Amino acid sequence: MNQSNHINRNESLDYEIYLQALNSSNSGIIITDNAILDNPIIYCNKAFENITGYSHNEIIGHNCRFLQAQDRSQPQRQQLKEAIENGYECRVEIRNYKKDGTLFWNELFVSPVKNNAGEITHFIGVQNDISERKNAEIELIEEKASTEKKIVARTKELQDSEAFLSSIIQTVRESLLVLDSNYRVLSANKHFLSSFKVTEANTVGKILFELGNHQWDIEALKQLLTKILPTNNPVIDFEVSHDFPYIGRKVMLVNAYRVEFEGQFKDRILIAIEDITDQKEIEQRKDDFLSVASHELKTPLTSIKGLIQILQRVKPENSSEKFNTILDKIANQTDRLNLLINQLLDTSKIQSGHIELHKEPFEIDKLLNDAVSNFNYAGSNHQINLRGKTNAVILGDDLQITQVINNLLSNAIKYSPEDKVIDVQSDKVSNYVKVSVTDYGIGISHNDQAKIFDRFYRAQDIQQKFAGLGIGLYICQQIITAHDGTLWVESEEGRGATFNFTLPIMKIYDNEE
Repeated sequence: MNQSNHINRNESLDYEIYLQALNSSNSGIIITDNAILDNPIIYCNKAFENITGYSHNEIIGHNCRFLQAQDRSQPQRQQLKEAIENGYECRVEIRNYKKDGTLFWNELFVSPVKNNAGEITHFIGVQNDISERKNAEIELIEEKASTEKKIVARTKELQDSEAFLSSIIQTVRESLLVLDSNYRVLSANKHFLSSFKVTEANTVGKILFELGNHQWDIEALKQLLTKILPTNNPVIDFEVSHDFPYIGRKVMLVNAYRVEFEGQFKDRILIAIEDITDQKEIEQRKDDFLSVASHELKTPLTSIKGLIQILQRVKPENSSEKFNTILDKIANQTDRLNLLINQLLDTSKIQSGHIELHKEPFEIDKLLNDAVSNFNYAGSNHQINLRGKTNAVILGDDLQITQVINNLLSNAIKYSPEDKVIDVQSDKVSNYVKVSVTDYGIGISHNDQAKIFDRFYRAQDIQQKFAGLGIGLYICQQIITAHDGTLWVESEEGRGATFNFTLPIMKIYDNEE
């Protein structure tokens, strides 16, 4: 018994050493599960997160191809596909994209992992960022195609032209500031001066945080400029609210970039400030209206629904088929209106930060089975197939997760009117459950995929053909995010869509079957 415990401790120690070794590697390392549909990633080390810019929970469950984004015509993708299908090693140099969209060149080694029976169970991938080498090769090609001296001369001429830089700053209809490395204002355009009711004499040559009565000494902005910008990381769409003298409270979107020039313009900071105060007020009024209107509509609708239910119970036995059909249609439309109002109320709660989670342990397999069964029994013309079993217990609000699944299934049915098959797949991926809902309908364009989870967003062609408010997917994403999971879509126009979400696993229960 003591010997067994000693062996277990040694195995646990070996596992920790292996894990530490993987996380200490400068190369990005991933492991995919060949036994699961689409070969999803089940492990990634810290270097992989650092190279790609994605966090651990944004990586787990994805296929490696998500790093190529829309750059799908690369022949290396076919090489990788064939290697995985045929179970052999492969080395490629491929264009990948970080979370912020930055291109980087990836030297990728893929190798199969086999069990004692010789079966491929996993694939391991090792990647290195070779962007510097590839960029050097590209620069060498470009140097052969043109004269380097002309490029350098022309570039320096533009960089050293103060008139050129000033003309850009003055013509942009947005508040712009140029600072030196000590945060002293070198230039302020007319839009900034008029918007914030200041003069050029009281602005240019002053340190930003000391302007006027220190009105720009905003702690959040100060931390960004003094801590983030020196690392060459840009500030993008950072929202700042502040009370200014004479002009009152302003809500601003701040974008800031550190620009490294040669000559007299070395180490400049460009700050663009967009006043979104009116936009925020309009959004708030719209949210307030939706909240009040939804609550006001809820009360009479509840009464109408109750009266319809009474009519359905007391209708005469000899009532005509037309009467029964009309009454059923009224009931269905009332339920549809009730669902829309509930979605508006959910949106209002999310926007105000009052989304409520009642977390309890629940079995995700049972929840999925019940949801799919309800749709199949509801008389839908679509056949919903459920595959996979996780034996996983999730700590969450089962009603809200059910709402997410119901919404994804309803959308799958709505947007695949011709193809009548919907596939639902569940898998255990690392310490997450991954659920995928796939339809084979109209699909979603790349441009729409980037906005599909935005509140009230609906594609133009969908608006004309299908009814809806454009808030269902927004609510779904907020619910999944509140459960520490991720929700994403994979689609091509005319080839259907797959909506995937992950949820962290609380525990695995014993399979009694």
